[in-house]
Amino acid sequence: MPIYEFICHDCREKTSILLRSISEPVSATCRFCGSTNLSRTVSSFAYHKSLQTVWEESGEPSAHLSDDYYKDPRNIGRWAEKKFKEMGEEMPSQLKEEIQAAREGVMPGPLKDLQNASPTASYS
Repeated sequence: MPIYEFICHDCREKTSILLRSISEPVSATCRFCGSTNLSRTVSSFAYHKSLQTVWEESGEPSAHLSDDYYKDPRNIGRWAEKKFKEMGEEMPSQLKEEIQAAREGVMPGPLKDLQNASPTASYS
């Protein structure tokens, strides 16, 4: 079942039309303004990124992120991996295992106590 996309020349909105078969005649009407002054356009497509690509493209957290950023164990692991790489050091295997466990949703033992703490809180 093909989906065709059309651009309305009157309101410039995009309308998608689902057809039961490729040979079915297309009589498209703009779903926004009701116009039939449409022309077919190239359809967009989905592009799925790997988790590694998402991590590489997301970069460092900025000031606009909430305090919850470092409560996510996956982000803590990303930070640790980055720091070891910057220092040119090999990450200890135990730490690698803890980071992998965190990515699967298991909070590392020493961090469980900090799970509800705020990274901006001061400790004395």
